[in-house]
Amino acid sequence: MGKTVIMDHALICHKIAVLRDERTGTRDFRVIAGEIATLMSYEVFRDLPTVPVKIKTPVAETEERMLSGRKPVIVPILRAGLGMTNGVLEIMPSAKVGHIGLKRNEATHEPEEYYCNLPAHMDERIAVITDPMLATGGSAVAAVRMLKDTGCTDIRFMCIIAAPEGLETLRSAHPDIDIYVGCLDKHLNENAYIVPGLGDAGDRIFGTD
Repeated sequence: MGKTVIMDHALICHKIAVLRDERTGTRDFRVIAGEIATLMSYEVFRDLPTVPVKIKTPVAETEERMLSGRKPVIVPILRAGLGMTNGVLEIMPSAKVGHIGLKRNEATHEPEEYYCNLPAHMDERIAVITDPMLATGGSAVAAVRMLKDTGCTDIRFMCIIAAPEGLETLRSAHPDIDIYVGCLDKHLNENAYIVPGLGDAGDRIFGTD
């Protein structure tokens, strides 16, 4: 069973409050979303595999631990997930970056893939999906399924804001993954927007609102 981590960090809380404010402009929104992703990444990558290595300092030899295995892959769900990617890369600059594009079928209301580009050897990598908002959960469920189809088994989902409905949908569909949430909000409204939320994250990141 995967774990669900709801962040409880003063800096994350403060920065989310700034994101929510309708007066926050595109530049600040984009920068702060990246900063939140950086802060959350410390928890997401807490248990990366390591191996012991011998190090010679200017004073003495010592045994330390360094990361091992293939580089993790960051997988933003287009387009809003791109707003978190650079923030994650701030502390994991050697990570690979894949992309998943999903759009809603207007007839079935289900997400459909329109783009997928992932690095090789996904079955040997830790994958971190980024999407600022977990609303209904449909896109997140589809993205995780696409990664599992590559043989990837260590999948982590990271979002800034989640609705309880979306979190339950994702957890029910994929009970084995780890989910990291900056803040768990109250509910979805009749238009499937998170309340209180922060509006359309993609529009606010890219200035298209």
